[in-house]
Amino acid sequence: MIRFAVSLALATLAASASAAPAASPSPLTTVSERSGFQSTGRYAEVADLCARFQKAYPKQVRCFEFGRTPENRPMLALAVTRTGALTADQAKKKGVPVLLIQGGIHAGEIDGKDAGFLALREVLENRAAPGALEKQVLLFVPVFNVDGHERFGRYNRPNQRGPVEMGWRTTAQNYNLNRDYVKADTPEMQAMLALVNAWDPLAYVDLHVTDGAKFQPDISIQVEPVHGGDAPLREAGSALQQGVLADLKAQGSDPKPYYISFAKEDDPMSGFVDSMPTPRFSHGYFVMRNRFGVLVETHSWKDYPTRVRITRNTIVSLLSQVGQHGKEWAKTAQEADARAAAMGGADFTLTYRTTFNAKTIDFPGYAYTRGHSEISGALMTQYDETKPQVWTVPLRDEIVPELKVAAPQGGYLVPLAEAARVAAKLKQHGITYKLLGADEMSAEVETFRATRTTFGAKSFEGHQALAVEGEWARERRSLARGALFVPIAQPKARLVMTMLEPRGPDSLLAWGAFNNWFERKEYMEDYVAEDVAREQLETSPALREEFRKKLDTDADFNKNPQARLEFFARRHSSWDERYNLYPVMRTAVKY
Repeated sequence: MIRFAVSLALATLAASASAAPAASPSPLTTVSERSGFQSTGRYAEVADLCARFQKAYPKQVRCFEFGRTPENRPMLALAVTRTGALTADQAKKKGVPVLLIQGGIHAGEIDGKDAGFLALREVLENRAAPGALEKQVLLFVPVFNVDGHERFGRYNRPNQRGPVEMGWRTTAQNYNLNRDYVKADTPEMQAMLALVNAWDPLAYVDLHVTDGAKFQPDISIQVEPVHGGDAPLREAGSALQQGVLADLKAQGSDPKPYYISFAKEDDPMSGFVDSMPTPRFSHGYFVMRNRFGVLVETHSWKDYPTRVRITRNTIVSLLSQVGQHGKEWAKTAQEADARAAAMGGADFTLTYRTTFNAKTIDFPGYAYTRGHSEISGALMTQYDETKPQVWTVPLRDEIVPELKVAAPQGGYLVPLAEAARVAAKLKQHGITYKLLGADEMSAEVETFRATRTTFGAKSFEGHQALAVEGEWARERRSLARGALFVPIAQPKARLVMTMLEPRGPDSLLAWGAFNNWFERKEYMEDYVAEDVAREQLETSPALREEFRKKLDTDADFNKNPQARLEFFARRHSSWDERYNLYPVMRTAVKY
């Protein structure tokens, strides 16, 4: 539920941030700006500025709370516009495009908060992006990871130059929010998804600071859809990306359209590899909603004043681009919704891969040496920033579909046993579904039985991941009243398939939501299996021949006593037919 109690937010912050310096009564500038961009303020400053902007510009700015963190801090946003659409309903009614800019998802990477407030003041003063607020709503979330922001420390980011102190990468519950967009484990992400469902932003901008080596380029701008997603929307995404890159280049930056991370860690000559982000990440998630996801990464080895300036320039550019093209792009996005709703039977790409086709690029780096470290004993790279150097390196940026799956004609069915749990997750994303009103004893469906399962060796974000192999096959199954039907004919069809196709990298199954279904629970003692096997061999010549051939042709099977016994156990009436059966089905029927 989105709440608007700013006074309550301020009261909570007064109690929770008593150790922080009091917010300054000066005009709409930040602690960072007043320090010459050496420091950044505590979260109390966000609440203070949020209220101050609203007071200074009551017709253009609304400050509101949209959620609470695990440590009971308010999550604050500012709606900023000159269209009069200061609520989500007003924006929808007026057909005004919404640009959501989010800072501090990794709260140590806090450039976006200080740059956002700076850009906001300049735009409201008509000193930047003139006319942009007349054509859109800016939804500004200064800090997404609020609890992490308040885990303040001087050395939280040792590979980053400034500010003097900053917040922490993860939440109070130790979640990385930029892995949580699909699974939505955290209260913070659930609040963000509710905000997104209410406002339906055309573009969602995620402001970061990258890690990595020392080199000259100062920022990367990645946009999706560009490599995947709806084809006409990819053209618009490319236009948005190229527009921002051009604006930044004109202001003296050297922006790149790919994530600037070496193909082989710590080896500059390995070059770079571009990729299609999976939906756990912000810019991989919003392409599945037929909206723009923009990942902004300033370079951690640039000083804080430089990074804030470049982030500010990026925000202004995005406002200008959406101001100029927002209406046109919003129409393309709505048409993409319609195309998605009609994708029943069409191919959908679950995964992408980067080919090994490489081109040679000249990349502005620094002179460096590589040698064995006396500390670690490993081969390490040392850079000399006084000596700029052009590296001639490979760039692999050809991205192609890898795994395609045909969309179901009707949609997905979730049996009653899992219906409530799956429905709750779908609701968080604003996905449409319905409950079956009557039993169906023999529904013709497609089921997925895993032929191979691979569980993650260790926990990741609190989950044991699962990867499965197998295919959909026709079968008749019974359905109880209250089972879930998720139609494919809806604008978020891509997101539906992302979450429910079992082989997707960020499906609910992949995140371990259904691990129980792939664990064998009932067993036959070996001595019983021996007796069962002999009985089956005696009564079935065909089975006897099949067993003999498998022994002759499959060496691994021949040497594995358990596999040999399971060969017979699977043919016994006690075998659990639900073992390795995915508890989601596909249907051609439109319930």
